[in-house]
Amino acid sequence: MATITAKMVSDLREKTGAGMMDCKRALVAADGDMEAAIENLRKSGIAKAEKKSGRSTNQGKVWTGICTECKSGAIVEVLCETDFAAKTERFVQLVNDVTTAALKAGGDGDVAEKVNTSAKEILTNAIATIGENMQIRRAVRFQGGDNSTFAGYHHMDGRVSVLVEFEGEVAEELKKDICMHIAAFSPRYVCSSEIPAAVIDKEKEIALTADPKLAGKPAQMLEKILAGKINRFFSDVCLMNQPWVRDDKTCLAKVAPGLKVKRFVRWMAGEEI
Repeated sequence: MATITAKMVSDLREKTGAGMMDCKRALVAADGDMEAAIENLRKSGIAKAEKKSGRSTNQGKVWTGICTECKSGAIVEVLCETDFAAKTERFVQLVNDVTTAALKAGGDGDVAEKVNTSAKEILTNAIATIGENMQIRRAVRFQGGDNSTFAGYHHMDGRVSVLVEFEGEVAEELKKDICMHIAAFSPRYVCSSEIPAAVIDKEKEIALTADPKLAGKPAQMLEKILAGKINRFFSDVCLMNQPWVRDDKTCLAKVAPGLKVKRFVRWMAGEEI
């Protein structure tokens, strides 16, 4: 029995527009044979818009939604074939409907499977109306606590979007600036304490490999040099340490020392995962 990987499921979903679980079941039934799985989906009627299913979908929108009452936020990525279609009123409505489905999905984290199920008919109708292959590629929901607040930001009409969860109240202007900063500088972590030790060790290894002369330095001196390099790494990848979008002579940790950013997502439509 072939091992069915997440990439195989993702590739089949992109080719057919079928839901994730439908794709997984089809691949299992076909023992991992992609063409046989596609044929089975088409025969069962699950594959939507058969004539369009082979077309590439790398245009579209990333969108966010916030539910103040249920203390949640969601971000979704919906793709189509052309930039022209992505700008149509019907596609924008589809994206809004998918965002609403993500907010209603419940839970915390990846809700793509739930959204693909609940929005299946909506997506099928949109494909039929617009005449392009489309897919709900990603969907994430943040379920906040009692003290959570959220911010969403769309750049270039949804080409890039950001969802942020904060702990406690944050001024709206600062929320917007933080979202803009994340969109522009694409940090990987909120702060250095989030970075896995293995990642830091790898950066030290890279620093030593890049400069062989460091290997001959006394241990105490080497430790200081590596500490400096790691601090520069933090300023490259951490939201709180990056040069601030409004003033590159400072950083968010200094601008708002009491700020608590719990987590964030930054997506670009059609980007490689």
